[in-house]
Amino acid sequence: MLAEAATKDITHIANPQGLEQNKKVAKRGGNVAKVARESLEKETGKPVITEQKAIDFAELISNVAKISKK
Repeated sequence: MLAEAATKDITHIANPQGLEQNKKVAKRGGNVAKVARESLEKETGKPVITEQKAIDFAELISNVAKISKK
């Protein structure tokens, strides 16, 4: 979610035009999230992304998909 928020803010400032410029902005937003994740992991000594969190996220997505089909 941080990557999306950062990309949105960078897009607002950079006003990219075309696919190539948008790709660069997306990479910058992703890099912001990467740096934040690495900093948090260094500070806490724990991984932010774990197998259990991935499973929980996949289950959440599956549940949302089921609800939206109704």
